[in-house]
Amino acid sequence: MAIERTQEPWSALLEAGAQDGRLVHEGIWRPTHPGPTRPSNATLVEPPEELHPQVLEALQRMGIEQLYSHQAQALHAAWAGPTIVTTGTASGKSLCFNLPTLDVLCRDPKARALYLYPTKALAQDQARALNAFGLHERVRPAIYDGDTPRETRKDIRRRANVVLTNPDMLHVGILPNHQAWAELWANLAVVVIDEAHVYRGVFGSHVANVLRRLRRIASGYGTEPRFLLTSATVANPVELAERLTGLEDIELIDEDGSPAPNRRIAVWNPPLTDEKLGARRSALGEAGELLAALVSGGARAICFMKSRKGVELLSRLVKQELEGSSQPELAALVEPYRAGYTPQQRRELEGRLTRGELRAVITTDALELGIDIGELDACVVVTFPGTVASLRQMWGRAGRRGRGLAMYVAGEDALDQFFCRHPEDFLERPVEAAILDHESPEIHMAHLLCASFEAPLSSEDAQILGPRWEAYAETLVSTGELRKRASRGASAGAGSRSGGVGGSGGGALYVPRNAGDYPPARVSLRSASPDSFAIVNIASGELLGSTEAARAHSTVHQGAIYHHQGRSYEVQTLDIAQRQALVKPFDGDWYTRPKRETDTTIERLLDRREALGVKLSFGQVSVTETVLAYQRVRVSDHKQVDLVTLDLPTTSFTTQALWYELDAQALAEMVSMEKLLGTLHAAEHAQIAVLPLLAMCDRWDIGGLSTNLHPQTQGPTIFIYDGHPGGVGITRTAFARFEELCRDAHGLISECPCTNAGGCPSCVQSPKCGNLNEPLSKPGAGMMLTEMLAPAATAAAASGRLVF
Repeated sequence: MAIERTQEPWSALLEAGAQDGRLVHEGIWRPTHPGPTRPSNATLVEPPEELHPQVLEALQRMGIEQLYSHQAQALHAAWAGPTIVTTGTASGKSLCFNLPTLDVLCRDPKARALYLYPTKALAQDQARALNAFGLHERVRPAIYDGDTPRETRKDIRRRANVVLTNPDMLHVGILPNHQAWAELWANLAVVVIDEAHVYRGVFGSHVANVLRRLRRIASGYGTEPRFLLTSATVANPVELAERLTGLEDIELIDEDGSPAPNRRIAVWNPPLTDEKLGARRSALGEAGELLAALVSGGARAICFMKSRKGVELLSRLVKQELEGSSQPELAALVEPYRAGYTPQQRRELEGRLTRGELRAVITTDALELGIDIGELDACVVVTFPGTVASLRQMWGRAGRRGRGLAMYVAGEDALDQFFCRHPEDFLERPVEAAILDHESPEIHMAHLLCASFEAPLSSEDAQILGPRWEAYAETLVSTGELRKRASRGASAGAGSRSGGVGGSGGGALYVPRNAGDYPPARVSLRSASPDSFAIVNIASGELLGSTEAARAHSTVHQGAIYHHQGRSYEVQTLDIAQRQALVKPFDGDWYTRPKRETDTTIERLLDRREALGVKLSFGQVSVTETVLAYQRVRVSDHKQVDLVTLDLPTTSFTTQALWYELDAQALAEMVSMEKLLGTLHAAEHAQIAVLPLLAMCDRWDIGGLSTNLHPQTQGPTIFIYDGHPGGVGITRTAFARFEELCRDAHGLISECPCTNAGGCPSCVQSPKCGNLNEPLSKPGAGMMLTEMLAPAATAAAASGRLVF
């Protein structure tokens, strides 16, 4: 279809891509929401007269004479109760929570507000936004995070009435030391949770527990703060807000009154270099040329990469391309932005961004969120960022001057190529649901232990912690981490630590068994299990992070290449006794893949139904893994270098899973016996590859096992399980939407043009396969899924609907 183009900095670029076939889709994108379409022109209303006069005057000084309709709606909703706002990127969501917060602070000199941000850059940006109102006598914002000098922390606790922090600092620094923050807790009126869609999976399940601990402490000081949330568009915003906070009756604001800029969409697929194997030119090389061309054409651009190493490499490629051009001076106006900078470096770069001094910035997801970085013309996203919601959030960065370019450069991964074959589906597809489970057993029990440190647990806590908290507490008693004692009256036994928190409730109290323990220090908000291995860089002595014990053998075994914040490290030693992996920086041309032997045991059936001709089940399983060896693979051509054997003990963990049982006779009629295991294995891989389209997760969060004879089901069975101990609800979503999962997996396989019987990375080969992608039968998996979907296709056809 011919596309009419006005002359823009990217016009020649798109014309060339259309001619040589790399531009696989072009169109105009106006963001839509589950509710009404975002208007082309703004819907404006007058600020409510009920706003405090000083806030109204501040808006006038800032030149804001009218509000977008959703901002006024959010303000009224915030006065009435908890809210979540999910309007589009650059729709002014910050005013939706800043206005009600400022109104409270101007009316009550003692009132306090707590703002939670997932990144330090967002907190800095919001502090600037609050100061811009000029209400310095009434509003005293301060950032309290890991960069805050220790000498200023006491003054912040005493003076600030808006504290901007992150979930980690709240968890490990503020809640356990709540007495030092008594003034905050006794006057806490508002809690703001910005970018709530970030809090999903393991991280979200932790944060949901932290927020319940926050409500518990606030209640102990006699306050019940109003929760105001914002989020990118997700499929389940109210459910997300309720699961995060534990509150009910949260009002959704999703009718966007801000104008939607016209963004030209370009889906770009690097050319094939090997048709049989499905290999393509590097997405990084393509992106380097594209970004240099945009900068040379006069565009201001942002480019998103998954890894910090990729950010640095792409930055060098773009600079080299520009240095060899007719405008070499532009190379100095291209900068990378990633995690790992010093606070001073980060602030300096953010300043250059907001002042418009840079022509291009290349970043990880650090700038995906709502930081104000000025007006941009183009956004380039290199490879699929994991969710459609994230892609749209990134694309929303471009076109803040009324028009822009939103470009997606595909890699060779399965989802990338799936979307290149279905760009319209890609653009119109509903966004994913944000999944979390605050009662994931290991996560929930870890936070119950933290809560008991903050104040003794009692029967009164059921209202906030939920009706099942005491059963989990009893488990902690049985493992020797909590002890149970009789209540001695209100706040009995709370001592100096709990202040006014911790009621008697007339029943037993639960307190830490070890009085000198500090439980929050052992709980990482990014890990599903407190049993973890520390990862230490022996070159610098720096603690890089930790990994769950259940995953340590496969991710940080001796010789493994470990990636952390975009940098690569080689594991020198895995010390099982000391629970640590010692690593050193690595710059070689290979990566590693573990070879594992995996077994699953069904522990508990929770749900079952018939679906697509198979018996589909959901429940708890025990996953047992033994890492036998690891394969070294060259980065440049993905060829195997060697296979190194390992001698590691077996590990196991309990998690959630779905599994489905297939008819052995029907399979035997469809594929030969020697192809049966490859058929099941390939189908499992395809389903895991497309599961992130239904639930906001990464394929690395999911595990799988396929067998032609499982000892418990006595037949061919495919298991798909949450890769984290306890599970966080990912496979529960897959169980509920199994038919969609199978349709997407069928499309992934049937439409991939590779002719290799074992498939390719764009269909059934997985970068995380514990059996090193052997055996795989792409044709067999395609036939099996076709047969499963046939009854659904017949029923759909009878009702006039199309499935394929």
